Amino acid sequence: MADKKPTSGYFKNGLPYNRSGSGPRDLIVFQGLLFENKPQPIFFSRTYKFLWERYTVYEVLRRPGLPEGYTLETMADDYAELIRSEFNPPVDIIGVSTGGSIAQVFAVRHPDLIRRMVIHSSAYKLSEPARELQKRIARQAGERNWTGAYAWMLDYMIPPRQPQRILLKLVFPFVAWAMGLFGHPASPSDLVVTVEAEDRFNYKNHLVDIKVPTLIAAGEKDPFYTKDLFRDTAAGIPGAKLALYPDMGHPALGRQFESDVLEFLSQD
Repeated sequence: MADKKPTSGYFKNGLPYNRSGSGPRDLIVFQGLLFENKPQPIFFSRTYKFLWERYTVYEVLRRPGLPEGYTLETMADDYAELIRSEFNPPVDIIGVSTGGSIAQVFAVRHPDLIRRMVIHSSAYKLSEPARELQKRIARQAGERNWTGAYAWMLDYMIPPRQPQRILLKLVFPFVAWAMGLFGHPASPSDLVVTVEAEDRFNYKNHLVDIKVPTLIAAGEKDPFYTKDLFRDTAAGIPGAKLALYPDMGHPALGRQFESDVLEFLSQD
């Protein structure tokens, strides 16, 4: 893995990735929920740009064409197979959103593979409104109504009190249609199977079994989780640190987030 130019592809076990940065250490990001498990356009891989000098960052999705009944536990085991075969563990990991759910499972099942873990805008379960939203989107995807699925997601991501909401809702149909210009997923299985797996996810009683150093970093205005869910997740993991940002949504971003993550990962 000497070549550090930004690139994308598939690992030997089939997991798709985007690679960015030129740092001497590897960091694995368990990506959030996307409509299709495939490498993303390179210009999308900028969330963790602040880590590129210290790390080579691999943003990794689940395997494409997920079969019915695939669980978060099986997804975690796929990540473990990848890290054992292609990296030099223990490694630092970041689990963002749905990837944060999988990261919690991963930390319990494969603690020897983790040096430090950041749970980025994720908690031990989704809020009830977010669960219903994801199931609604999955139903639209199952019917191959991709424009409808995009529109539901866009609508939910905009806070209800935002002044521009009325104007934005008028352009939702166009934006959702425009997203389809990049090509619709070949199959709804990646989205539907992952949503079904996360719908069953409630890790509250297992948080105590997470023994790796953990930071939960999230925004108080996150539409998928509540402040209490973030606080309870941090309280349930022994020794976990919590960074909550008052004006941040999903995922949390900004200078303070970057500073907190860098400080946490730099510790021995």
